Amino acid sequence: MASAACIASKVIPVSQISSLSNSIHSKLNPNSSKTRCIDPRRGSCLEVRSLSNGARDVDFPVKIGAFLRATGFATADGPSNPKHRTSDAAADVNLWQKQGGRVFALLLATLQAVAPIPVDGLVDEWCISPAEAVLYSPDTKVPRSAEVALRRAIPAVNVSMKKMQESLEDIFYLLRIPQRKPYGSMDSDVKKALKLATDDKDAILAALPADQKEKGTQLYNDLMTAKSGFPGLLDAIEAKDADKVSIRLASSLDTIAQLEVMQATGLAFLLPKEYQGYPHLTGRAVAEFTLEKGDGSTFTVAAGGGPQPVGMLEVVLDGYSAPLTAGNVADMIQRGVYNGVKLRTTEQAILSDTADLSGAGRELPIEILPSGEFQPLYRTTLNVQDGELPVLPLSVYGAVAMAHNKTSEDFSSPSQFFFYLYDRRNSGLGGLSFEEGQFSVFGYVTKGRELLSQLKTGDVIKEAKLVSGTDRLVQ
Repeated sequence: MASAACIASKVIPVSQISSLSNSIHSKLNPNSSKTRCIDPRRGSCLEVRSLSNGARDVDFPVKIGAFLRATGFATADGPSNPKHRTSDAAADVNLWQKQGGRVFALLLATLQAVAPIPVDGLVDEWCISPAEAVLYSPDTKVPRSAEVALRRAIPAVNVSMKKMQESLEDIFYLLRIPQRKPYGSMDSDVKKALKLATDDKDAILAALPADQKEKGTQLYNDLMTAKSGFPGLLDAIEAKDADKVSIRLASSLDTIAQLEVMQATGLAFLLPKEYQGYPHLTGRAVAEFTLEKGDGSTFTVAAGGGPQPVGMLEVVLDGYSAPLTAGNVADMIQRGVYNGVKLRTTEQAILSDTADLSGAGRELPIEILPSGEFQPLYRTTLNVQDGELPVLPLSVYGAVAMAHNKTSEDFSSPSQFFFYLYDRRNSGLGGLSFEEGQFSVFGYVTKGRELLSQLKTGDVIKEAKLVSGTDRLVQ
C-alpha cells in the first residue's frame, strides 16, 4: 500500500503542470532526459522512466487524440497538413505532440484548481519517497521556536494536559490564515480544552507533588478564571482581535507547560547501565551566561536602555530528552568550567573554545530522543530522510548542542558546545537544517536571543551559573 507521503506527492499543483507535461512528453520521446533533480546541492534525483517495459506506448496518444475529439478540442480529421496523414495512429500521435500536450495540461490545471486529483499511471516514478517527502515538504511541522520545542518535549504525565496543549496549539496555525480567520474553529478549540480541564480537574491536581500543590493549584485556577487564561482567550476570540488572541494563547500555553513540568518529577526511563553513575539531569534546569565583548565594545539589548557592557543569555537545559548531555553541561557549569571561556563564531554557529579544557567534562555518546520514542538513542544519529525527527530539533534559532568528538562522530565533545544560528535560507525546503538529527541538542536560548547575532570571535563567557533546577541535577 502506498504511503501517505507517496499519495500526497501524486497530487500535483498547477505550478507543476509544465513539469508533468514534460514528463509525459518523455513517454513519447525515448531519447529525452529521464532524470528530474530535486536539489542539486544534495545530488538527490528521481528517475522518470518512459515505460516500465521500455517500449513506446502508441495507444496512449491515440487515446488522448480520441479524448480531444470527443471534447471538441480537435476534429476527427486530425491535423490540417495532408502530409502527416499516413495513418490514423500517426495522426493521433502528431495531434498529441503538437496540440494535445498544451490542451491536456490546461485541462489538468482546470481540474486541479477545482479539486486536486491524483494522477496515477501518467508517470511511473512520480511518487516521492517518504524520505524526500519529509526533507523537502514545506509543510513539515517541526517547532519553530524554543518555547514550542520545550513545551512539546515535556513528558505526558496527565493525558488531558497534553490534549489541552494540542488543542490550543492548533490555534497558532489558524492565526496564520490571512484575511478572514476561522474564529469559530478557534472558539471550539478553546472550549474543548476548557472541558478537558474541568472534567479532569481532580486528576490534574493529584499529579502535582506535595511541595508544588499550592502553586500548581493557583496556576490551574488562573487558567480557568483569569483574563490571561481561558476566559480572556474566549473574549479575544469573540472580539475577533487576533493580537489579543495571540498574547492570551501564549499565556495559557505557558501556564499549561508550567503545570506539566511540575507533574513530571523525574525521568520516565532508565539510563544505560554504564552511564548511571555519571552526572545527569532528571528534569529542567536554567543556566545564565554573562557575556563580554572581547574588543571592549558593547551589546544592544532588546529591552533598550542604551549600550550594555555585558549581555545575558538564559538557556533552558532539558534533561527530559537529553539527561546525560544536559547533566554533563550542568555539572561543568556548577564547577565553573565555562567561566572565562572564549567564543568562536562561524556562519551558522557560535562555539565555546574549549581546547584548553582537557578533562573538564566526560566523553558521552551522541544522545538523541526521536519523536514518538520512549527513551533516547545512544551512539547513533537520526536519518531525517527516513522521517526520523528529534524531540529537540536543531532547526530552531538558539538551539544549544554539543559538538562532535574529534575522534568519533558517535560521541559528543566532552566540553565544547555551540549555539546554533538556524537560518531557513540555508535549509531544505521543509525548513529542516541539513545537520538535523546529527548532534546532541540539550536546550535552547530562551532570553537574550538578539545577542547571538552580535557575538564575534574573541568574545568571552564571563560567568555561567545555574539559576534553577539544581535539585534536578544528580552528581
